[in-house]
Amino acid sequence: MRKFHFAVLALLVLISLAVISCEKQEGQGGSSSITGKVLVRQYNANFTTLTGQYYATDEDVFIIYGDDPVYGDKTTTNYDGTYRFEYLREGKYTIFAYSEDSAGYPTQHEIPVIKEIEITKRNQEIDAGTIVILK
Repeated sequence: MRKFHFAVLALLVLISLAVISCEKQEGQGGSSSITGKVLVRQYNANFTTLTGQYYATDEDVFIIYGDDPVYGDKTTTNYDGTYRFEYLREGKYTIFAYSEDSAGYPTQHEIPVIKEIEITKRNQEIDAGTIVILK
């Protein structure tokens, strides 16, 4: 009888682990993607005069999966400022790129420009729009 109870308990533990492991978290392993662009607004040294603007080439863009405290992946923009994160599962994502701080705080030279995105179904292609950064 004792072996039977042990076997039932072991089976319940295995079923519980299987159910927990089937829960998919945000991140890679899916069929959706997030695409966007990064636009640079170029200013003079004290940010009083806009001297030009252009789509960023070779600019780092980061993604945070769900509520993770650190970024999960990064990519760089191509020649026309476009970036893309592929193979994402359903869930919430934070996309960001770093911009110079126009407020001129002495302790912070760069600040993140953030976009919040949610993928709600498989095979979605989300356009995150344009992230505008200052240089």
